[in-house]
Amino acid sequence: MKKVSLLFMSVLLLFVLAACGAKSDQTAGKEVSAKDGEISEDKTSSIDVTDASGESITFENIPESVAALNSGDTDILLALGVNVTGRPTASGPVAKELEDITEIGNPHQPNFEKIAEVHPDVLAAATSFKQHAENIERQGTKVIYTKANSVADIQETILMFGQLFEKEAEAEDMNKTITEKVESIEKDKSEPVKTLLVYGAPGTYLAALPNSLTGDLLEKAGGKNIASDFPQEENYPQYASLSVEKIMERNPEVVMLITHGDPEAVKEAFAKEMEKNAAWKNLDAVKNGNVVVLPSHLFGSNPGTKVVEALEVMKESLAEVK
Repeated sequence: MKKVSLLFMSVLLLFVLAACGAKSDQTAGKEVSAKDGEISEDKTSSIDVTDASGESITFENIPESVAALNSGDTDILLALGVNVTGRPTASGPVAKELEDITEIGNPHQPNFEKIAEVHPDVLAAATSFKQHAENIERQGTKVIYTKANSVADIQETILMFGQLFEKEAEAEDMNKTITEKVESIEKDKSEPVKTLLVYGAPGTYLAALPNSLTGDLLEKAGGKNIASDFPQEENYPQYASLSVEKIMERNPEVVMLITHGDPEAVKEAFAKEMEKNAAWKNLDAVKNGNVVVLPSHLFGSNPGTKVVEALEVMKESLAEVK
């Protein structure tokens, strides 16, 4: 009888140990909540994102704060409901939601003192910022790079931010809206309008190429970029020097001006520039009064989620020529 009892106890002990092992396996990768001893999923898994430079960056947790050096990234981050502690410096009035966010300079003149002051977990910047990244990262801020040379670029940025801040569903909804609008406008294309896109400020003018955001929007809206084969500028590959001879030869139906600054001042300065060369007056665009200044907040910089609005403006501007 004693042998039978011992055998029974041994078998029972094996069952208990097996059950404990199974329970341990089930709770692996989970943590016990401080509330009522409930078991919850472990939220400490890292987040890997690939930015516009092609670099893969790992974050141990969801960043608690972010700053951005361009308005488009700021717009996207706010639309996703992220805590933005630093934004680009504005030269004029700003939207109400931006008023309480610290200005940290712009892509060309970042304010390192202000960036250090807001001390974000992440700083979003263009790839041209790489020369400064080491100093920023020494302060404990990770830099991620974005670009906006096309609608697709902006949508990729939206997805990247959605992944980084675990806002994937919101990001997908934003991109769905953009895609539907682009497809709707592209379906409504008619005869292409010959267009010259001029980017600049008084004294400096360049032709925007198809690989620029405005060039991409022009193509999607139904325009024909007459400068599509102009040689790229070495330091600004999305732009080319103006070739008056080729412009006269291709005779654009509309000239669209893009600027960061005062639109009317740029239009006036460009008019004076055209007066220096009588050939400009013979263009159909000039003779018919089709010299258009595009809104600077949509075309002078990355418009973020407002790229849909920029596309609509481009479409309307082309329609007025017809």
